[in-house]
Amino acid sequence: MRFSTREVVDLGAAWVALGIAFTLFLDRGLAFSLVWGDLALSAVLDTLAVSMVTVGVGFLLHELAHKVVAVRFGQLAEFRADYGMLALAIGAALAGFLFAAPGAVYHGGRPITERQVGLIALAGPATNVVLAGVFAPLLAVAPLGTVGQLGVTINLILAGFNMLPFGPLDGRKVLGWSKVVFAVSFVICAGLAALSLAFVGTGF
Repeated sequence: MRFSTREVVDLGAAWVALGIAFTLFLDRGLAFSLVWGDLALSAVLDTLAVSMVTVGVGFLLHELAHKVVAVRFGQLAEFRADYGMLALAIGAALAGFLFAAPGAVYHGGRPITERQVGLIALAGPATNVVLAGVFAPLLAVAPLGTVGQLGVTINLILAGFNMLPFGPLDGRKVLGWSKVVFAVSFVICAGLAALSLAFVGTGF
């Protein structure tokens, strides 16, 4: 699997921008400190590190899962960042709400089946569910509890949100392939997201 220079730059830019956006959203005090000019650098770096490890890794592996499966089916696939949307995500976080549509993996080449298109789409949310399981043991480790909470909750929210059957989201492509697979996947992802919000939280 190969990565072009542009793709690496786009992935890096999206990772950093999402880390900054979630940092500002998760810790409202940082946004106010930025406005008033009394920003504590150590607090920023701590929250940014947690955001990059949880949100950033969840996003990156979600997109790379799409790419891996697309390449497996003989497609040419590359991630492209949407820089306008990345700027909007940071601006929205400063305003106190969250909106993130950082870009997408675009693939093409030889014709593929609806099943293959569906599997490419499903790979992203499935990866986020697996990542939530990877972060879950950290909930029991006191110094890393916040990382575990955010890693579990954010990844399950990403999975649930992306399984919505609308617009360019993964759920629409899965639904186009199989109503049964979509229904099962949606119930699992949305249900886990709801449970994580109710019982795990973000730690902030």
